[in-house]
Formats: sequence, structure tokens, C-alpha cells
Amino acid sequence: MRAEEMEQLVRDYHWMVNSVAVIRESMEHVGGLTSKYGNDAAMPKKSGVQNDPVFKEVTRRERRMNKIIEYEKKIMILQRRLTAITDDRESEILHWLLEGKSLRWIGRHMKISDRHIGRLKDLIIRKMCDEE
Repeated sequence: MRAEEMEQLVRDYHWMVNSVAVIRESMEHVGGLTSKYGNDAAMPKKSGVQNDPVFKEVTRRERRMNKIIEYEKKIMILQRRLTAITDDRESEILHWLLEGKSLRWIGRHMKISDRHIGRLKDLIIRKMCDEE
């Protein structure tokens, strides 16, 4: 994996993990898709798959599940390579990067310049790329 791809994975990790959790939770709730009461329930329905709201919902949910699978694969790639980082300072920086914090925020938190944090981030990315 190229360094640019690994850096993008690190940047995207936080929102991907959150999205997987939210999507999984939302998939548990299945609402009614057709009219159950009143005049709408008694009216004839158009036949055909294109107008079937249940089919459309199943298709939508299938696309979301495929997105979850895609996100989980990317998350697992990054998680398998976390073992390449053994230095305490680098581990701390990586932790905050995975939490979605900016280089400036991490620098203030660790009392190190954000430029130095950037150099350490580049070193972390290189180490994770070498861990194949």
C-alpha cells in the first residue's frame, strides 16, 4: 500500500468506524413501508418491481451493507498494521490521529510543534506501509 493511501486511511478511520456503528444500528430498525390503514390501504397498487417500496428499501439497505463491508475491510487493513508502531510518542500521536484530531491539536496536547507532529506522522505512515 502506498503512503498516500495509508495516510488517507488514517484520516478516514474515525468517521468510518463511527459510520459502521451508526449504519449497523439503523439497520436494526425496520419501519413500515406500505399503507396499513385508511383509504390508501384499500386502493389498488401498481404492480411491478419499480414501484414496490419494499423492494426499493431492500435495495437501499443492501447498498448500505456493502458500504459497511467496504469500510470494515479498510478498518481491518489499518488495524492489522498498528503493531508496527512501538514507540510511545508515535503510539500517542497515532491514537489521536485515529480519533480524528488535527496535527495542531495533537501538538498543543503533547506540547510539541505541529510541524514536528507532521514529521512524526509521516514516519508512522512509512512504518505502517512497511508492515506488509
